[in-house]
Amino acid sequence: MARLSVTLLLCATLTGCYYLQAASGQLEVIRKRESLDEVIADPNTSPELAARLHLLDEARDFSVSSLGLPDNNSYRTYADLERDYVVWNVFAAPEFSLEPKVWCFPVAGCVSYRGYFSQDRAAKEAARLKKEGFDVAVGGVAAYSTLGRFSDPILSTMMRWDDIDLVAVLFHELAHQVVYVKDDSAFNESFATAVEEFGVQLWLEERGEQEKMAEYVAGRELQQSLTELVMKAREDLHGVYESDVELEYKRVLKRERLQTLAADVADELQRNGKEAAGWLTGELNNARLISTTLYEGNLPSFRALYGRCERDIDCFYTEAKKLADLDYDDRKAALSSSDLLRFGSGANEQ
Repeated sequence: MARLSVTLLLCATLTGCYYLQAASGQLEVIRKRESLDEVIADPNTSPELAARLHLLDEARDFSVSSLGLPDNNSYRTYADLERDYVVWNVFAAPEFSLEPKVWCFPVAGCVSYRGYFSQDRAAKEAARLKKEGFDVAVGGVAAYSTLGRFSDPILSTMMRWDDIDLVAVLFHELAHQVVYVKDDSAFNESFATAVEEFGVQLWLEERGEQEKMAEYVAGRELQQSLTELVMKAREDLHGVYESDVELEYKRVLKRERLQTLAADVADELQRNGKEAAGWLTGELNNARLISTTLYEGNLPSFRALYGRCERDIDCFYTEAKKLADLDYDDRKAALSSSDLLRFGSGANEQ
């Protein structure tokens, strides 16, 4: 509360301060926190919500005992925000580049998106960037991490997900408190996605829920297939953007490749009996491709690292922290398949 109060006072002296809305939004989340025990015991709490919060309470204990995630006050409370999303993220990229626009902040460092606690503010920022010629994407976010600085609560916005996804997000957000590198969003999100994936598998194994395990694995395989489609499109688009063709023809090639990607995604979803949803719906552009690969781009490397550690989570964290300590170029090189095997020499051989 003291940190937020200082931020609010500082921002109040600046015209149009971005941090003012961020601090105000975070303060709202903090004010609405209630202990899980109180919410579960409250007669006004629906039986469904009480059961789901109890499940998350169990998952939180599991995150400490079996995944080595921080044992603190994060996700020990609940906040009803009475809206669909907690924040709305804005992604942007140049018309002919897949390098994201980045924003830099005192705590989080430089990241590939900008978050707003107001959908209208996010839309205005997106409109401004679009006028400047950027490809833009805006998406609602149901959960986020303050890296343990403000004891993040479980949010009502998370309740849109099924039980497995709820537990997965809990593990994902806690993972950011274990390893976080300023100025490398792709590394941070892929690492957290890996912890989420391993954590859910261990969670379901311990509970003997084999049917849910099969469902979860199928979902992860579908996500991997979609990511591969996006990565191939990115390679093709990079070639287009680096070519010397006229701008109008370059736009035609870009549009055609994105239309092909949209059709491929729709076909893959249909084969798996799924409907289009998320970042790959609507008109695709560079910003949507960036936001899609942010969470999955380095995932195969982290899976390989976990495999080298023979599913020893402490070993995995140790090796991930070694990667985090490298400078950006060395870390990027180490995450390639061949370099990863050499880097993981401290892990147990399979």
